[in-house]
Amino acid sequence: MLSPAILVLLITTTYPLIYALVISLRNWQLTRSPEPGDWVGLDNYIQAFSDSNFINSVQVTFLFTLLSVSLSIGIGLAIALLVQKKSLVNTILKTLLIFPFAVSPTLKGFSWRFMLNSDYGLFDHLVKAVFPFTKDIIWLSDPFWAMFGLAMSETWGWAPLIALMFVGALGTISPEITEAARLDGASGYQVFYHITLPLLRPVILIALLLKTIFSLKMFDQVVTMTGGGPGNSTQTFNYFIYQVGFTNLDMGYASALAIMLVVFLSIIAYLYVKLLLGKQA
Repeated sequence: MLSPAILVLLITTTYPLIYALVISLRNWQLTRSPEPGDWVGLDNYIQAFSDSNFINSVQVTFLFTLLSVSLSIGIGLAIALLVQKKSLVNTILKTLLIFPFAVSPTLKGFSWRFMLNSDYGLFDHLVKAVFPFTKDIIWLSDPFWAMFGLAMSETWGWAPLIALMFVGALGTISPEITEAARLDGASGYQVFYHITLPLLRPVILIALLLKTIFSLKMFDQVVTMTGGGPGNSTQTFNYFIYQVGFTNLDMGYASALAIMLVVFLSIIAYLYVKLLLGKQA
């Protein structure tokens, strides 16, 4: 007999996934019928590869993922190295680090949209204060700055959490190892590169896995900050699925896109886990 937890999991995840798979093989446009239409096989999947909006959303998603993952891991590691030593100030900072991640993505998006406003936003005033002769930056109306703003808003939420992961991992490294290396004449850079970084590798892989998956399915902040614009320069894959399903009302095509995303995320997760287990072995 199935336990209640497994039963709930099957109902809330497995059934919708199977239903989406079935719908992806049918022609179902809500503008024509409230019920699923004829079976079309793999036509919805084939359609994606000739759809310029699909190709654009894939490119945008990979660019966003590259930016947000790089920034989150890099800044998170830098923060961890700064606050790893035991002190009252660092203890307070470590406690505060969890708050950005606790903010809902929707609220985060609205907050960053306000801060990036070219008329009264915080970032514009800071740039002008430091560089008085700088021209106005229309943050969310320029493709480059809109993408950068999205990546920074995501980094603001994730870098502190990743920093806490690194702080925990740094605490497990024996001081005797680093002290012995320094006594042998190793510089701070050599200690970090040859000792600290290899010992952090399992945590780095876990952070990469989590951040990559969340970046690939980015949605909330796109809706609240840019709406996929300007043009379709920040139209991520998840947002494209939303537009196909709830704007164009093409549920068959949207379901096919969703299944493709699930398969791709599963492959990414499998490769990361295999790499992690291989490194541990």
